[in-house]
Amino acid sequence: MRPPVPPRTRHRLLAATTTAALILGGVAVTATSAAQAAPVGAGSYTTTPVGPLPGGCGDIATNPRQFATADAPPGPVPTNDWWSSLLWKRLNCAFSEPLHAHPVSYQPVTDGLGFSATSTPTITGTATGVGEFKYPYQEDIRVGVAGLGAPNVLVDDWTDWTVTPYWSDGARTLRATIGHGLPFAYFRSTGGDALINVTGGSPTVWSNSGNTIGFTVRGHDYVGYAPTGATWTVSGGRISSNLAGRGYFSIALLPATADATARSQLATSYRSYAHAHVTGTRVGYTYNQSTSRVETRYTFTTTPREGTETRTVVSLYPHQWKALTGATPITQTYPSPRGRMKTLTGVADFRTSMVFHGVLPEVPAVATGTDADLTTLRQHLAAVRANPMDQRGNDTYWTGKGLGRAARIAEIADQVGDTETRTAALTAIRATLNDWLTASPGETERLFYYDQRWGTLIGYPASYGSDQELNDHHFHYGYYIAAAATLAKFDPAWARQDQYGGMIDLLIRDANNYDRNDTRFPYLRDFDIYAGHDWASGHGSFASGNNQESSSEGMNFANALIQWGQATGNTAVRDAGIFIYTTQAAAIHEYWFDVNDENFPAAFGHNNVGMVWGDGGAYATWFSAEPEMIQGINLLPITGGHLYLGYHPNYNAQKYAELVRNNGGEPTVWQDMHWQFLALGDADAALAKLRANAGYTPEEGESRAHTFHWIRNLAALGRVDTAVTADHPLAAVFTRNGARTYVASNISGNPLTVRFSDGTQLSVAAGRTATSGAHTWSGGNAGGGTPPSPTP
Repeated sequence: MRPPVPPRTRHRLLAATTTAALILGGVAVTATSAAQAAPVGAGSYTTTPVGPLPGGCGDIATNPRQFATADAPPGPVPTNDWWSSLLWKRLNCAFSEPLHAHPVSYQPVTDGLGFSATSTPTITGTATGVGEFKYPYQEDIRVGVAGLGAPNVLVDDWTDWTVTPYWSDGARTLRATIGHGLPFAYFRSTGGDALINVTGGSPTVWSNSGNTIGFTVRGHDYVGYAPTGATWTVSGGRISSNLAGRGYFSIALLPATADATARSQLATSYRSYAHAHVTGTRVGYTYNQSTSRVETRYTFTTTPREGTETRTVVSLYPHQWKALTGATPITQTYPSPRGRMKTLTGVADFRTSMVFHGVLPEVPAVATGTDADLTTLRQHLAAVRANPMDQRGNDTYWTGKGLGRAARIAEIADQVGDTETRTAALTAIRATLNDWLTASPGETERLFYYDQRWGTLIGYPASYGSDQELNDHHFHYGYYIAAAATLAKFDPAWARQDQYGGMIDLLIRDANNYDRNDTRFPYLRDFDIYAGHDWASGHGSFASGNNQESSSEGMNFANALIQWGQATGNTAVRDAGIFIYTTQAAAIHEYWFDVNDENFPAAFGHNNVGMVWGDGGAYATWFSAEPEMIQGINLLPITGGHLYLGYHPNYNAQKYAELVRNNGGEPTVWQDMHWQFLALGDADAALAKLRANAGYTPEEGESRAHTFHWIRNLAALGRVDTAVTADHPLAAVFTRNGARTYVASNISGNPLTVRFSDGTQLSVAAGRTATSGAHTWSGGNAGGGTPPSPTP
């Protein structure tokens, strides 16, 4: 029997160890001053720190721009990115950890920028236990300026998915722009010749003509492009150019080719864009409600250093090229820790189109709303009525887990008319949120602190590095926002901006600010726009880059934005949630689950990972080696916003089978999470397991009432049907034995007609969730929401 382990216990221990080291280094900052409240409607936050603050090298705790140049963008510093260790120096106080941009990884050092193009994964562990695959940083070349010896590397610029490191030793300078999806690195230099040091063995030069040199290191083909009129000189492992005195050049990694002719053709094709230096990147997205599609545009700004060409070369991750519209990649691809990257040449932007399949406040009570199943559900609800939160800790994470549990109970109690339990859950939510969202004078805990220097809102008591490392804000705050969305449907006055809605909005903006014009927080802090998913670590100071464990808690945040935006009439918040949700669902299926068996190395042996790293993935967690938790951490919490877990229903049984294999039998902890996941693929099997194991222990944020409601109703509804969409975000379709059930939730005070893409229309009364088709049902009384104005 394996005892349940609270999520991130090991992470907590690791964070404590790291903190101890930092304290010994003299850079930890702890403050315990009494709170000074800044009002936001009826709520407030403190502007006086009441606990530990972000820390690192030098005086970064009080000056997070310490390692930014004067030319760096103004405003709050970005964190939780693939390149964060370059700006937020925490352990490497001069340079950074490896920066895994893909298809190239980089390492800034004193004399320039190292390049790694590892194409063969390193696999450790076993196929039945903890294991990982990595494409570790293995340097091929180092690019810089002859004689350069910078004491540190600063950050000169950043855009949505690029960063510009800056070197200076007083006599020489170097600027390099690197980014996700860029086969090129772009350089500007002063004070000496451009220098390529081949550090990964002897180079094989296969072309050296004029301003272009092509060479191979460890099987990887690189091309250096100098200005017109310049030449390259080769001396052993040193390749140099005076750049004809013009101070700019670029280095490209070519995709592997079948022969020398194809390689030469690629080098010539890339040369057309080599001097159109990428100087900006920007994402734009729209949610088309009538077609239920998310259209995303990834735009590149370039500066031609010579000539008039302004287009570029860009490589796309699988979640992008599978949704690509209006462009065709070239044949050759790059390997990466995320699978094959496909390349577009001669583009200024590219666009993707993804289907948003809808979310629900909760699955409808088509089975648990009547007869014996209703009796069973009511008994489970009565059992949690006295303690709907069942909170296991006083910090931001465990408070959030309790709020999430109470919100599930409120939703299902409302569906079946159990107003007593619903009221108890809503009362607990309201009291807890009011407490946390108010910073009373002199208060030192159960409050939020805003740090203007870091542009962040930190809750105290913090947990798992959410204060000193700015870890996991989307994980923690997503629970608060989701519970607030549930409360808003029943108590709309509470959710007004002049009451507690303003504080909820700050939690949203802290974790993923949806408003570029808001200078209090960085834009989309936790969400990596190009990679398509969140990063959990604020500083990313690991050799493997940044990491994220619980993709499902990231999706809990995205769903919370959809639910809150819909309940409060805030279209911008709702649409940001839909963008993150739809994009990240695609990324999770590719990079955490590999549902098409295309991206993980064949020898890895697992069909899912517990953690995604910058350089790979791991069947592991921060806190446990148990298979139930490695797989379960990417399932919890199960909510009506987690229907994406059923988009590939045949995979669910495969993943469950791996769990049983690796566990040496059925799960003995977190069984409810795994049964609920299995139910999205095979609900009959899941229901049988639930009924055969009545004495199981619920996961710390789950209840027997919700688990029974979820599995029993999916056994009636069937699988998520992704072939049909709706013109309303709170809608979904299920299919069982070929018969469809259409579901929609109307949280407003007015009747609603939802139109589905197959022509079906469903009328939903105010405050109700309703179904038609194979099951006809209506329930609930949550009609306090303000519907957003429809987007085109």
